[in-house]
Amino acid sequence: MKRWLIAIVMLAILVAAGLFGASQYFYNMTVASGKKSFVGPVTKLKKTDPLYQQKKWYQTVPKQHWTEQAAGTDLKLVADYIPATKPTKRTVVLVHGFGSDKEAMGGYVAMFHRLGYNTLIPDTRGQGASQGKVISYGYYESKDYLKWVNQVIAKQGQQAQVVLFGVSMGGATTMMTSGLQTPPQLKAYIEDCGYTNAEAEITYQAKQMYNLPYWPLVPLTSSVAKARAGFHFKDANAVAAVKKNHKPMLFIHGGADTFVPTRMVHQVYAADAGPKQLLIVPGAKHAAALSHDPQLYTRTVEGFLAKYLPAGH
Repeated sequence: MKRWLIAIVMLAILVAAGLFGASQYFYNMTVASGKKSFVGPVTKLKKTDPLYQQKKWYQTVPKQHWTEQAAGTDLKLVADYIPATKPTKRTVVLVHGFGSDKEAMGGYVAMFHRLGYNTLIPDTRGQGASQGKVISYGYYESKDYLKWVNQVIAKQGQQAQVVLFGVSMGGATTMMTSGLQTPPQLKAYIEDCGYTNAEAEITYQAKQMYNLPYWPLVPLTSSVAKARAGFHFKDANAVAAVKKNHKPMLFIHGGADTFVPTRMVHQVYAADAGPKQLLIVPGAKHAAALSHDPQLYTRTVEGFLAKYLPAGH
């Protein structure tokens, strides 16, 4: 074999090995559960936080502890449940974001508690205290949260009225749940800064964080995810899900969001087939719309829910 041919073959092998290694690295960064370098550390609660009182309340309020089995697996999921001050059949199930856990949801929990709702706050599979080694961007998680909704109904009866609320990946998970076959007791959805689909978000982040193009690492990493975790990035698709939705959904996004770009909310809002409402909070960054303008956020959520969940239940 000529030396130039040997050199080409060796170069091809090296490139293939490099791409394989890189795709495994990005799989660990994007899909495998565990600490993520690009997810900021959990900061200590500060009195300067606009939601300090609400988050402090959440840390100390008595909680019931619920468990559930992740869909299609034997993984154990955990959640905290906080009953409303006055007995009610209205419950909000809250979905946290990527690389986070239920402890980060204090401001939202306090808002819904003040509005008179029971709240159920799970740790998503592979995060917090729930079991699992994979984060699937809403693909598997949406099925898990449907099980949490059904558990609420089982405990509260057929008169239960349930709202699913999520932030960031939780917002995308909420949208993906809307595309499943859901019980009539699941009355409405609220999604805050969710993405259109996992592939689009990962492609955007690869460019923003590493200045990498879509090809070849994103499709290669997606193939690794399919082989190791059972899903392609394209499978976690909020746009496709909301096209099947016919229940009310409130879409919220920060006007200054550069992590999940604000343009994505216009895509999912346009695709949604049900009754819908859109709130863009001017100047708010990613997952910061509530803290940026608590009054506007709370007033909008309260008004939206008043349309679809009758009071007094």
